Amino acid sequence: MAINKNHECEEINGVKCSIVEKNVSASRAEFLKELLTANHYLVETGPSAPPKAAAETQAEFVSPTFTVGVTDLTFNPINAVFGRLLKTRDGHVVTLAYWQQQELQSRDDIPYFDR
Repeated sequence: MAINKNHECEEINGVKCSIVEKNVSASRAEFLKELLTANHYLVETGPSAPPKAAAETQAEFVSPTFTVGVTDLTFNPINAVFGRLLKTRDGHVVTLAYWQQQELQSRDDIPYFDR
């Protein structure tokens, strides 16, 4: 049972996980898996249920989406990003822009309000 919407737990592939993101593309799921694995989290990825509206109208045209979770039930993606708890492979702190894949490299040396 989640305390709030930002801290959800579900079973993915039979393993109880804290949900990182739902309904993401395969490339986004792979990005998150690599980032979280580099930060020593055990990552589970499974197919998401298709949206109900899409399932009724265009079931064959909807691309598959995935749910990404980590086995650490105390993990909260918002706290991890804004608490500066995650690092990239090259040792930089993960910024919000890097997390959202708006930047190819994390620029933690420049404050967000100076961009």
